[in-house]
Amino acid sequence: MSNIEDKSAIVTGATRGIGLAIARAFLNRGARVFICARTPADVEQTVATLAKQYGDDDVHGVACDVRSSDQVKAMFARAKETLGGIDILINNAGIGSRSYVESMPVEEWDSTIQTNLSGVFYCCHEALPLMKERGGGYIINIGSLAGKNAFPGGAAYCASKFALIGFSEALMQEVRHDHIRVSYVMPGSVNTSFAQSGEQDPETSWKLAPEDVATAVMNLLEMDPRALASRVERRPSEPKK
Repeated sequence: MSNIEDKSAIVTGATRGIGLAIARAFLNRGARVFICARTPADVEQTVATLAKQYGDDDVHGVACDVRSSDQVKAMFARAKETLGGIDILINNAGIGSRSYVESMPVEEWDSTIQTNLSGVFYCCHEALPLMKERGGGYIINIGSLAGKNAFPGGAAYCASKFALIGFSEALMQEVRHDHIRVSYVMPGSVNTSFAQSGEQDPETSWKLAPEDVATAVMNLLEMDPRALASRVERRPSEPKK
């Protein structure tokens, strides 16, 4: 996988922020990308924008709510039909939660766990047979430093990200001899609120940019296959005091 060119990749949650930065990084390296997100209009607009820059043959996508195993199955079937196979899966789709347990609506707990954890399982479950057909592949799960640093009000979010670590490490050991590598990236604070001018809000300019996380993903993929960095932490170098 040290050469990303001509590989086929799925990126979930790819219409903005980290997912969009990762999709662009793939396209800049000559890969073909299939994106998904929950809102059909966002997917259509993002595909159209990227296709105008990179070409219609290299970027495709459909709306998919990763909380639904049926939608995930349909999305992977469409991706295989479109791309001919899957080499790389980036599980980026996720939502936040900042509620104390006592006052947290049950629906918020369910949505957080289903999106951030069950959605990853559904996608991996569909991707693995397709990667084995290709003789191998790479799965990268986008986690968070909240996966090891709990905070009040973060019970649902932290639980989902703590669990993602265990899931990723178990999966890594299950499929390593099938020539499928599994890693997870744990970003700290990421500035995903960019002005249309491209300038960062000065109040949040200390945070990581989405491109910083995309670079970490590309570094993993471009590493010699004999080596595996199963866990990458990336944090702001000078956080706000």
